[in-house]
This record gives sequence, C-alpha cells and structure tokens, in this order.
Amino acid sequence: MAFKYPAARRDESQVDDYHGTKICNPYAWLEDPNSEETKTFVEEQNKLTMPYLEQCAVRPQFHQRLTELYDYPKYSCPYKRGTRYFYFHNTGLQNQNVLYVQDSLDGPATVFFDPNKLSEDGTVALKMGRLSEECEYFAYGLSSSGSDWVTLHFMKADDLTPLPDVLERIKFSCLAWTHDAKGVFYNSFPRQEGKTDGTETTSNINQKLYFHVMGTKQSEDILVAEFPDHPKWHSSVTISDDGRYAVLSITEGCEPVNQLWYCDLQQLPDGITGLLPWVKLVDNFDAQYSYVTNEGTVFTFHSNLDAPRYCLINIDIQKPDRQHWKTLIPQHDKDVLGFVSCVNHHHLLVNYLHDVKDILQLYELSTGQVVRDLPLDVGTVAGVSCKKQHSDFFYKFTSFSTPGIIYHCDLSVSNPEPRVFREVEVKGIKQEDYQTTQVFYPSKDGTKIPMFLVHTKDLKKDGTHPVFLHGYGGFEASIQPSYNVAYLLFVRHLGGILAVANIRGGGEYGLTWHKAGALGNKQTCFDDFQCAAEYLIQEKYTTASRIAIQGASNGGLLVAACVNQRPDLFGCAVAEVGVMDMLQFHKFTIGHAWTTDYGCSDDPEQFKWLIKYSPLHNLPQSPYSGPPYPAILLLTADHDDRVVPLHTLKYCAALQHGVGSSPVQRQPLMVRVDTRSGHGAGKPTAKAILEDSDIFSFIAETLGLSWKK
Repeated sequence: MAFKYPAARRDESQVDDYHGTKICNPYAWLEDPNSEETKTFVEEQNKLTMPYLEQCAVRPQFHQRLTELYDYPKYSCPYKRGTRYFYFHNTGLQNQNVLYVQDSLDGPATVFFDPNKLSEDGTVALKMGRLSEECEYFAYGLSSSGSDWVTLHFMKADDLTPLPDVLERIKFSCLAWTHDAKGVFYNSFPRQEGKTDGTETTSNINQKLYFHVMGTKQSEDILVAEFPDHPKWHSSVTISDDGRYAVLSITEGCEPVNQLWYCDLQQLPDGITGLLPWVKLVDNFDAQYSYVTNEGTVFTFHSNLDAPRYCLINIDIQKPDRQHWKTLIPQHDKDVLGFVSCVNHHHLLVNYLHDVKDILQLYELSTGQVVRDLPLDVGTVAGVSCKKQHSDFFYKFTSFSTPGIIYHCDLSVSNPEPRVFREVEVKGIKQEDYQTTQVFYPSKDGTKIPMFLVHTKDLKKDGTHPVFLHGYGGFEASIQPSYNVAYLLFVRHLGGILAVANIRGGGEYGLTWHKAGALGNKQTCFDDFQCAAEYLIQEKYTTASRIAIQGASNGGLLVAACVNQRPDLFGCAVAEVGVMDMLQFHKFTIGHAWTTDYGCSDDPEQFKWLIKYSPLHNLPQSPYSGPPYPAILLLTADHDDRVVPLHTLKYCAALQHGVGSSPVQRQPLMVRVDTRSGHGAGKPTAKAILEDSDIFSFIAETLGLSWKK
C-alpha cells in the first residue's frame, strides 16, 4: 500500500553557501524544537506511525514475550568501599537498577539507593555515582528524560541522610573525591540563554573544572582549571591511588589523544583555594595517556604512543623528559590492549581484545610479566571491579547467549582460582538452542572484516532467512558480543539470523582500524557494511529483500548513508537517533566534538568529503523515479541532546517528499518520536521494551515475517 505523508512546508529560499557551493536547506524551520510548526510536524508524523506500529501482526506476541523474558534478575559486579560491598541489581522489570549494600559477601543486602522512587515513569536516572574513599559520602548525579544534563546530590553513606549540597549545570563531567572526603572535583558549563532541559540545541562550550567543598553552596565552589583560549576543551580529574596527586586529562573532541597535567595535593599548604599549580607532563595532543596507578613518583599509563594497539608505559615525574619514559607492557602483535586495573597492591588485571573476543590476564606491576590467564568463554568482559589496596576482584562475563556470569577471585589465598560468584539464568531461553559463529568476509578493498552470526542450530543455508544486520563503525568503539533478549526473540520466533558486522571506524583492531574509517575514509565504513549484506546473500543465508539493517547514533548515519547508496540491497532499515545532516552537526550541543571523526563543513576540503555521503543531502529529489527504497523506520526523542532530533526530522521530511512521492514506493517511510526520552542512556525498562517491540514488529511486518511458536 502507498502511504500519504503529512505535508511539510519547503522553504526554497533557505540557501547556505559552502565555499561557493549553494546548498538548499528547505526544512531549516525544523531546527527550532520549540516552534508550533515543529511540534505539529512531530504530532502528525506520530499520528501516522503509531497506529501503523500498533497494527503490526506480530506486535502483541513480541511485546508479551519480550516482557516475560526481560523479567530476569540483573546484577553488576560487587565493589568494595571501606569495609562494605555495593552492587546494582534489577529484579527484572524495574525501570532503573537499584544500588544495594552488604557488610559481607554472604551477608544480607539492603537497598542503598533506589532511583525508581524519584519518578512515576522511571524517567529520572542515576547517571553517575561515587562513594568517597572510606565510604563517608555518596555523590550521585541524576538526569531527567534521557538528557545529558546532570544534577549532583549528596548523602551520608552510613545512615543515608540526604545532605543539602546540590550542584547543577553538569554535563560530560568527571566526579572525583579527595581521599580526605573534604570535597569532589567536577565539571560544569557556564549559564546559557534559554532552556537547559535537554530539548535545547545550544552548543556546549567553555566547560570548567571545579572543586566543591562539602557543606558549602555551589556559588562558593573553587575554580581549579579553565581554558578560555580553548572553548572546546574538556577536562577530567582522577585522584591517584595513594590520594596524593590530582591527574588531569584534557581532550578536544573524540580523538583518543589528550594532554596530561598533574598537581601534587600534598604541596598545597592551605589546601585547594583557587586555580591549581598544574604541572604539564604532556602539553600536546600527540597520543592518549590514561592513568592506571602509581608507585610513589612512578606513574603507569595506558597509552597509544607509537602503539596503535596500545601499551603500558611508566613515567617518573621526577624525571619527566621523554627519554626517561619506559615501556612496561609493549604493544601486542595483533591484539588490542583494553582496560588495565591495579589490584592486590602489586598486580595488574589486563584485558586484551583478540578478534573482537575478550582475554583477561594477571600481570606483575613491577616487571610487566604475565602471571596467569583467567578463565573466560568466548565473549565479553562486561564489568570488572577491583582496587589497588584490596586483594580480591570481580569480573562479569557475557555473550550473545549468556546473560551474565560474575566471577570472584581472592589473590590473598594460596593457589587463588576464580570461582563463579553469581550466575543468572533466563527462564524460557535455552542457550543450547543458539549457535554463535564468527566469519571473516572480504570488503571492497579486500580487507577481511569480522562478523558475528547468531542463529538456531539446525539452520539450512537456503537463502530464505531474514537477517537483522547491526553495525556502528566509529569513534574507536568496538561492538562486542552482548546479551539482548529482543535479538534472541528475532532468532527464535521470527526465524531470523542476527549479524553484527565489526566494520572499520571502530576500535576492534586498534587505532589503525579506527582511522581507516574516519575523516576522509568514512566511505570505507559504508563499503564494509554493504559488503556484509552481499556476503550473507552470496553465502546463501538470505536474500536482499529479507535483510533488515539497524544502527543507532553514528550507526544511524551508517544505515541512512547505505540506504541512499544501495536501496536495492536491503528490505528494511531502522535508523535510531542518527546523525543525518553532516554539514551542520557541529553547530548543535556537543556536535563540535565529533569533527575529529567526521571533519567539518567549515573546511573546504572536508566539506567535499561530507557532501558526498551526508544522508540528508543525498536523498533523491521529487519527482523520484529510481528504484524503491526499503521500508524505513527512523527513531528519535524530544530530550536527545546528544544527537538532536532535528537531524531525523529534516531527513524524514526530505525522505517523504522525495522517495515518498514515487509511485513505485510501496514500503513505509516513517518516524517514531518518543517523549520524555533521550539518546538512550538511562532509558527506563518499560520504554526500552516498547521501543524494541515497535522496531521488531515493523521489521516483521515489512519483511512479511510471521510468529513461530
């Protein structure tokens, strides 16, 4: 059936000049989220989309089954503060995870902090939380409706008494207690005109670093670092394990590089009273340095200095010149060095990524020599909890078919062995019903790209199976195996195959892999993703009309760009909170930070890269007579202040105007705009279940899939 889309006013007089190239921006009015016209546009779109989603044939079964299977207990690794253990737990369908405390690992647990009590619908989320070193205080940051803005509150950790201290205007912030618990370091932005609730599009610049003294007002907070000549710089403080040093990391954008400054807090006779006397250990953006631990003045950093797969280096701050720096653990020949944590005073817990699968090992801090491997199945270390002064540690394992196994290991006993501390089962899902394989397929330039496939055990390669193909490919993020009930339902009840393509742009093989899909090489990401679909067709898993592609954020850009380039290769496309206007993204909220991955249209050379693939600017004009587009579902939310909704709204208006006017376009081109929701973090369980139900019902309806018992 053909669809009648809401009319959206086109203002052809809105023309922007990019280095002599005139580009029409006919839906510029959708950039104002507060205008009545924009609100009407959103309402009209939802009036078309929501009834369509609700009448999808499999929706009742999918929603019911997803709710039933999502109702399993979820746990984080316990972590120790002072003498007590803390962990997050969700009984199953609670909107937000609850923080529990216990005096010993086998003692009774009580609720320490429950975010569910803060709102009826679960839209107030705990965004950040830090207990002070000896467990005197708990600092916690709350966000509303999915916005990145955070308000920081405090309470006493022993009797849970709320304290009057409240800190506001916080976003993309560190949170670090001094070891004497006198106060915290945090970042905030200056006041700005208009709203600051997550519905605004104002650019986030001039972030500053403050120290808040407990028991005082925010107006009295001490400014300890600012960068007036560099409005886009962000900073973050870590307090060293011995409590003596404040280590400051300064970034600009999302590239994995930072400056590294420090301050010896013991050398402040009057304590923290103003801008700190920072010592600049590294004052350039040539590499990344992340604090691991220090033994006196010898600091250990995780770094990519001359090491695209990362290494550990030691720097003695008494001999700071680079010729004195030493390598503790050199870069591996193939695997990427992931997180490193100090435990039991003289050990390091070291993670490597080997072909997108995690490895966990114990090393000696003094020599950098490996002590032993830690047992791990094929999958992902989803969490680790340890502290330098504690002898024990926890790690959590997950995979496509394993919800979570938490291991505990105490290094103070003789022959320490990790033991299963907690294992979660999901009633109604049998692990043995699913098979996970990893394939390596050739991309356009011959590079082998890894891809995970999850399907039922008895799968016949007859070219008929529907596929849910997921990708991201940006910001050095690695897409590792994770447990997702909706994915497993797609496999089990819709006869599908889950495919996760680890395309370039991500960090699966380190910095070289990332750079191969960034800036002027962004097209490589799209090639890799399209080649994944072609491989699945060629290997007789599926056919083009049975492939649904999905991605979120940078992955939404991926999906939309690939649909423009190869509309014939997919049957359905789901683009969530995507970056669609590549010429203007840097103007809104935190978009300026992404120019390190994408480039910026203000630069004439980079404009040429961006105009070639920008989803909004490569949609066909009306009247369109080319091949029909796959079914498209776009998702955004009114409080998304990371990738603002105007990206999706402008793209939707242009898509419906051009492709939607074609007489051969039978598949729907729709947008779902959620309210009291943001980019994704902190989303309440009820909203997440509804969203997944809508997405998979849309896929089933448009690919013609029926529910299999």
